[in-house]
Amino acid sequence: MNSSLSKSKKRRTVGIYIFFIIGSCIMIFPFVWMLLTSFKTVGESMQIPPTILPNSWSLDTYKDALKSLPFLALYKNTILLIFWRVVCAVVFSSMAGYAFAKLEFKGKNILFAIVLMQMMLPSQIFLIPQYKMLAKLGLTNSIFALVFPGLVSAFGTFFLRQAYMGIPDEIAEAARLDGCNQWQIFSKIMVPLTTSSMAALGIFTAVFAYGDLMWPLVVNTDINMMTLSSGLATLRGQFSTNFPVLMAGSLLAMLPMVIIYLVFQKHLIEGVAMTGGK
Repeated sequence: MNSSLSKSKKRRTVGIYIFFIIGSCIMIFPFVWMLLTSFKTVGESMQIPPTILPNSWSLDTYKDALKSLPFLALYKNTILLIFWRVVCAVVFSSMAGYAFAKLEFKGKNILFAIVLMQMMLPSQIFLIPQYKMLAKLGLTNSIFALVFPGLVSAFGTFFLRQAYMGIPDEIAEAARLDGCNQWQIFSKIMVPLTTSSMAALGIFTAVFAYGDLMWPLVVNTDINMMTLSSGLATLRGQFSTNFPVLMAGSLLAMLPMVIIYLVFQKHLIEGVAMTGGK
């Protein structure tokens, strides 16, 4: 009896591992194909049936990608975009999230409902009003124009509100009895308890900012003021595309996100785990 149960458990475990291995291969395959295509010629990239490995390994496509786009300017704009959006999201969302989670004030539920409504609406409906605001101020083709939609984050407010709700109210009450005012409770007690969630929010915001394509294309028309995602979009031709150069540029554009994930992956996992449970 025990032997049959042990064999059944082993078969189930093996089946689970096979399922995850297949899923991992499916997820990794597009990145491997992108890497291999970046070393191919244009003819090889469009050949039918497709070839897996290039006939010769050459870095010419990477040189062409670097010549086609001002990558230094694109890296700078993307880093500034990510930095300022992360700063704004963490600072403003932490204060708003704490207010919605721990403070009582008139209209609290209505205001939070408005925040949730903003999360539910597609971001595309805000493009025209935001662009008109910046155009009248003469701030298009600037770093501020890239950061402008991320000055306030509805997702960040909701995310950190959940984190603050997981902190017992007794901690704030004890601090209040010790003579702390509301700002001291927030800055010296609540903020240190939610650093992992803030780090997770920072990573999420960085990923969203890095993948933002439509807004940088609309608000910044100068190639030197574009981000990596919008700059890569200019490599795609109307009738034909040099896919090896596009794949090489995509790999170069992936570097910031890969570095951010490798450095902050521990904080991301801890933040998501802490926010999901009380």
